[in-house]
Amino acid sequence: MNSISIEGNNRIDDSAIIGYAGIARGETLTGGDLNAAYQNILASGLFESVEFTPRGNSLLITVVEYPTINVISFEGNRRLKDDALTQAINSQPRRVFNPTTAENDAISIAEAYAQQGRIAARVTPRIIRRSDNRVDLVFEIFEGSLAEIERLGFVGNRQFSDRRLRRVLATKQAGLLRQFFRSDTLIEDRIEFDKQVLRDFYQSRGFVDFRVTAVNAELASERDGYFITFNVEEGQQFTFGEITTVSNLDDVDAEEYQNALKIRSGVVYSPSLVETSIARMERLATRQGLDFVRIEPRITRNDRDLSLNVEFVVDRGPRIFIERIDIEGNTTTLDRVVRQQFNVVEGDPFNPREIREAAERIRALGFFATSNVNAREGSRPDQVIVDVDVEEQNTGSLSFGGTYSTDSGFGLVAGFRERNFLGRGQEIAVDLSTSPDVNNYQLSFTEPRFLGRNVSVGFSLAYQDVSISEARYTSTVGTFEPFIGFQLGERSTVQLRFSYDSVEMTVPAASAVAGSVIDAEAALGIQASTGVGYTYQYDSRIGGLNPDAGVLLELSQDFHGISGDIEYLETTVRTVAQRKILNGDVTLRATLEGGAIIAPNNDTRVHNRFALNSSQLRGFEPLGIGPRDQTGTADDGLGGKYFAVARFDAEFPIGLPEEYGISGGLFYDIGSLWNTDGSLTNVVGNDFALRQSIGVSIFWDTPIGPLRFNFSKALQKQSFDKEQTFNLSIRTEF
Repeated sequence: MNSISIEGNNRIDDSAIIGYAGIARGETLTGGDLNAAYQNILASGLFESVEFTPRGNSLLITVVEYPTINVISFEGNRRLKDDALTQAINSQPRRVFNPTTAENDAISIAEAYAQQGRIAARVTPRIIRRSDNRVDLVFEIFEGSLAEIERLGFVGNRQFSDRRLRRVLATKQAGLLRQFFRSDTLIEDRIEFDKQVLRDFYQSRGFVDFRVTAVNAELASERDGYFITFNVEEGQQFTFGEITTVSNLDDVDAEEYQNALKIRSGVVYSPSLVETSIARMERLATRQGLDFVRIEPRITRNDRDLSLNVEFVVDRGPRIFIERIDIEGNTTTLDRVVRQQFNVVEGDPFNPREIREAAERIRALGFFATSNVNAREGSRPDQVIVDVDVEEQNTGSLSFGGTYSTDSGFGLVAGFRERNFLGRGQEIAVDLSTSPDVNNYQLSFTEPRFLGRNVSVGFSLAYQDVSISEARYTSTVGTFEPFIGFQLGERSTVQLRFSYDSVEMTVPAASAVAGSVIDAEAALGIQASTGVGYTYQYDSRIGGLNPDAGVLLELSQDFHGISGDIEYLETTVRTVAQRKILNGDVTLRATLEGGAIIAPNNDTRVHNRFALNSSQLRGFEPLGIGPRDQTGTADDGLGGKYFAVARFDAEFPIGLPEEYGISGGLFYDIGSLWNTDGSLTNVVGNDFALRQSIGVSIFWDTPIGPLRFNFSKALQKQSFDKEQTFNLSIRTEF
């Protein structure tokens, strides 16, 4: 071709179009060459149409340019805002419009809705032509309704019921309060997470061959929900067989490392127990000053007795060091907050297990929507660089709501909580709650990694205004309590604290009863005291051998009398043992709790003494048992210096559809509250006397929290006790 001419182009130069075509003047072109040039120009994505017209030794190329995008808008979107949708698309204003890109953008928007559970969302891109070859790009969106999960089922499960497995999953069935739940919608990523959760659940219980073979989603006939079925193969349950340790290192005593192990033969096999054992042995090597020691578990399968022999091999790993730790994506959180999750620093020996554990700790912070930790080769073969990529998410919350309890009536609550204050990983919280009887105001602050160590420090500042309608007095209590907490062992922690409190009691003149204990205590005026104390806690569920059982032990002591108006030692002990039976469908729990106050001067007041509430001894009102002053018209609960309580609970399904979130329970409580200070002339119940109660509980999982309805009957009581046959409270777990 001797000449090539271009027509129809306004923004794009002739030379650029000829360059896209890949031809040049003076070339001899075949039909195949012309077709290839035509396809090349179309593939540039800049033209709506291209036409080649050969004219002897000349070629005319006629093009129609794609318009420029003037503005991009979204119509019909209520659930997702424009800003979120803009981030999901590639089309941009003042760029060339491309139909393929617009169609892909529509698919991306639909996928964003699918992540919200709106599988039926439809997105259609439209253009509105403007002057100067410009268009407005409009995405017309039909959001559709949420694709709820009507039923979650399982096929192939014999060891655990469908009900038990449904409690494991993050995905939930649509229930009575489906308008408030977001976990009952079909989200593919959540299904993938549930598959992993199921594997972890079974493998932690010895089913090492467990796998999810398929997950089927069937659309309901009304096209408003799905039936999800997990097809599983459980396999057999394995236990630990022979546990041995061998060493390939001359300076390592295998027997010493064997003695460090906690797992024993016959225990149900769990991969987490193996990981915990490896970590324990590697820490032992670190304490002995041995670097690059690696523990390799070699597992031998015994199908005859369904056991797994584990041989821990102590060996020397490759001499690889950490060159540096790079952190990216933390626009708010300081680098040091992320670095504190690593137990290693630059220059330390590289340990893959340590890096994996650090990655889990970073995820557990809850500061990031996503976090990825990877290691790559550094500047030398014997060095690695650890890359940490995170994406920030909101860590603050502002809450308003209402409360109701049979003890305090209706109330209002408001709270502000920031878990990553100023990006420092610190937590600050302000809580306000009001009710007819009690008003609480509290400010708290916690630094979980003081001086970069696994030590938490903080304080709480609280003010309480109490005006109980059944009592004749009001009181105001101000408390300031700084604390420091740290870990003693794998499963134990301790908290040390200093406290200052100021209490003022007031008895209105109209309610005064001459000679009563309460009037005498109120007449003493404001009482201030300072003290020191500690709380020791042991929790066997942390790295425990049995995921379906656990024991919690808690011991607290506070000595008041460093300065102030009163001197006493307060001791409380609580032990909770829990076990799940019948493949986890039934939970049994036993709680033993007790306390003692030693006051050398016998000058405690009612707010210093123990007062059992309706969650500690069910079937009775707060201050409904124990010493009681019946001077004149008074009928005042005084609290006691000693208490002892045992509670026994059973929780189980009651046959209702699981999506209702309702289960049942039985309980039996026995205990006593006794001994008080002050005049005992008209005081009854000062001696030890057992009370017993039984009852039925209804548990209901709601958006405001798990509610517990207790219906109780006192089996053994004193004539002056105050019974409570019904109680509503927020359900608590130990």
